[in-house]
Amino acid sequence: MNRKTMVLTAAAALLTPALTACGSTSGGAAGTGAIVVGTTDRFEAADYAPAPLDPAYAYDAGSWNILRQTVQTLMHTPRGGGQPVPEAASDCRFTDTGNESYRCTLRPGLTFADGDPLTAQDVKFSIDRVRAIKDENGPSSLLSTIDTVEVKSPDTVVFHLKTPDATFPHKLSTPAAGIVSAKKYDAKKLRAGFSVDGSGPYTMKAEVKDNRLVRAVFSKNPHYKGDLKLQNDKAELRAFEDSDAMAKALESGTVHVVSRTLSPARIAELSAKPPKGVKLFPMPGLEIRYLAFNTDAPTVKDKAVRQALAAAVDRNAVIAKVYGKSAQPLYSLVPTTLTGHVNSFFNKYGEANTAKAAELLKNAGIKTPVKLTLNYTNDHYGDGTAAEFEALKAQLNSTQLFDITVQGADWADFRPAQKKGDYAAYGLGWFPDYPDADNFLAPFLEQDNFLGTPYANTAVRTRLIPESRRAVDRGVAVPAITEMQDIVADDVPVLPLWQGKQYVAARDGITGVEWSVNAISDLQLWELGRGVSG
Repeated sequence: MNRKTMVLTAAAALLTPALTACGSTSGGAAGTGAIVVGTTDRFEAADYAPAPLDPAYAYDAGSWNILRQTVQTLMHTPRGGGQPVPEAASDCRFTDTGNESYRCTLRPGLTFADGDPLTAQDVKFSIDRVRAIKDENGPSSLLSTIDTVEVKSPDTVVFHLKTPDATFPHKLSTPAAGIVSAKKYDAKKLRAGFSVDGSGPYTMKAEVKDNRLVRAVFSKNPHYKGDLKLQNDKAELRAFEDSDAMAKALESGTVHVVSRTLSPARIAELSAKPPKGVKLFPMPGLEIRYLAFNTDAPTVKDKAVRQALAAAVDRNAVIAKVYGKSAQPLYSLVPTTLTGHVNSFFNKYGEANTAKAAELLKNAGIKTPVKLTLNYTNDHYGDGTAAEFEALKAQLNSTQLFDITVQGADWADFRPAQKKGDYAAYGLGWFPDYPDADNFLAPFLEQDNFLGTPYANTAVRTRLIPESRRAVDRGVAVPAITEMQDIVADDVPVLPLWQGKQYVAARDGITGVEWSVNAISDLQLWELGRGVSG
């Protein structure tokens, strides 16, 4: 997922009423009442983007973290990772050798939170709705391999796929495949505002201030039937303006757990000298950051310019200056811990190879210094982004091969401009929808991709992506995955920079913290409880 956070503005008419009480707690220990989790994610709505929590629109880590608590999916990623397992379903499996027909049987007695029965017809309605609305900012691309959805019986649904797709069970575990009711959601129109209705482990009430969701209170859904085991009856997600404010709330005890997004400076402080009663939990992560290019823009249309940037950039220097231990250099779109990863960019360009960059530009007849603006978002990926781009600017300009300027913009302006092709070069991040190399390649390279890029490679789209999706054994897909990474390193439509690590900080007395965020940055509030924490 773009992963992705919404930063929008909205008319108050779109929003749900504010809560009069939110179950918050205070004091230095975990206390009683709701377990409060802090976040710097921003949740706003706008007339051009009115539905931040509609599964047909939501496609960012923050909003998905709300939907995962409230809207059930057929499958889910189990504790500790691995292949998806049934959640709303009791059983799901491919029924053919070609991986083109996928059948799911629902758990008996499923209902929505209001008590209405949940049937296979609701599953079909929900999937078909996302595909029919097909919002340009939404997650419908995750369902692009579906041809038709067939209801076989009240508890059985079959997905007929256009092409083999071994990653399909992963896609059914995402909020793009969240199950909603036709009574509450229009089949062809987005649901505005911040209310959510589903069959997940919690119901949710939103507190809205100045057109922004500032607090979401999750209460145990008494009708929930699924695979998840809740360790609490109530949890609360509280939004903060920045990492410093969130960290102070943790230290004071008004917040019990914080995750997205602690700044590099706060991570260093909490690691070296945590406040009394607070513990920092390092966790593996699959977040990546990268530069992307509008390959039709005159300044970067020549592949040699993009290749020279790939050769000249010094990932280690940027990380050391800005992110410290919270990031590591990345030389492929595919993170290092996933099956099929290869260091394609390092193999082709090495690290900070100014001589190679100069040679590439000279051989292409490109005059230096190359003037180029790198665009980034001020308010989307945490406190380090501006410093990162200043470091990139200084580093690339020091080669005397480039004349770089940097320009920041709020996400509400940045994302539409990027989608329209206004930027030649821009920085984005990616939080994966599911932990497979496919989700770090197809969203950037297939038709109707997330970036809206004009770049197209026929071999990738017509041969390699389909070939990689045929193999249930992901080791069999490695040759196709490797070839795609090498093509990206040669054409450089995207330049990977770094892979992030995750950190969660929590107060004493909160249990389950180590399971509260998984490798793909899913928040799992149901894992948090009270007791003697380790």
